[in-house]
Amino acid sequence: MNISLTQLEYILAIDTYRHFAKAADACLVTQPTLSMQLKKLEEELKIEIFDRSKQPIIPTDAGKKLIEQARIILREARQLEQIAKHYDDSFEGSLTIGIIPTLAPYLLPYFLGDFLKKYKQIKLVIQELTTDEIIFKLNKDEIDVGILATPLHENNLIEEPLFYEEIKVYAHYNHPLTKKKMLDHDDILRNDIWMLSQGNCFRSQVINICANPIKMNDQLKYESGSIETLKKMVEMEGGFTLLPELAVLELSAKKLNQVAEFKKPKPLREVSLVYARSVAKKKFIDVLKKQIIANIPEDLLNKKRGSVVEWK
Repeated sequence: MNISLTQLEYILAIDTYRHFAKAADACLVTQPTLSMQLKKLEEELKIEIFDRSKQPIIPTDAGKKLIEQARIILREARQLEQIAKHYDDSFEGSLTIGIIPTLAPYLLPYFLGDFLKKYKQIKLVIQELTTDEIIFKLNKDEIDVGILATPLHENNLIEEPLFYEEIKVYAHYNHPLTKKKMLDHDDILRNDIWMLSQGNCFRSQVINICANPIKMNDQLKYESGSIETLKKMVEMEGGFTLLPELAVLELSAKKLNQVAEFKKPKPLREVSLVYARSVAKKKFIDVLKKQIIANIPEDLLNKKRGSVVEWK
């Protein structure tokens, strides 16, 4: 039996894009070349890998098993190269990172510039993704590592905590919550809270802070995918929202007067590097972790795991 790694890469691309032309573009080959190689592989194995009668195309039952095994084979093949590079003093290659939107604008500026200066031969590809998208892409080997809130409770993924950030309240300047400063968790059971949209893990963390349901405004239901938008709504329309600590650190001294904290045990968000157990680029992930820890505010590193708010 003569099966090439290239053929396996082609079927993974077809499975990812469910479209021959898009898969061919991703593999930098023509569509006829990709189709021909798929046909040769199917003839070699004497099975049909994809059901072409469906739009978009989908794997057959046998194809699903084959694709799953192909993913393992290619992962192990890449591991051979990475093992060799691990014993090489040079850092050359690429690292694809998925990071959640509630971290990206606040965390990346701390370490990205220093990383690029120190490791000029590493090409970084950074994607803003939801938690579910990061988990999906890690399992599909479409990204190398995720930076997100944990724990995830995914058996096939490894989590390496980086730091813990406190969750704080940001309210309009004349809001009663800013007068109290130290809050109980039930103090936020009000109907003037601005929330992130469904599917955002930080929304789940906010809801999980309280034992009782959070009330929502009956007159206006507005949900945003951006923490910065929520801050603007608080400033212009009143009410309050919850912010992760990194988003608070960039506030001006005047705006800090609008921040209130929770009493102990304070709700914390655990931020971790997450990668597949068979990751091929552990060497690059290790230097990424080192650079993040070396550049973020020391206060974040001094916090210990305590009242960690889980994302689900």
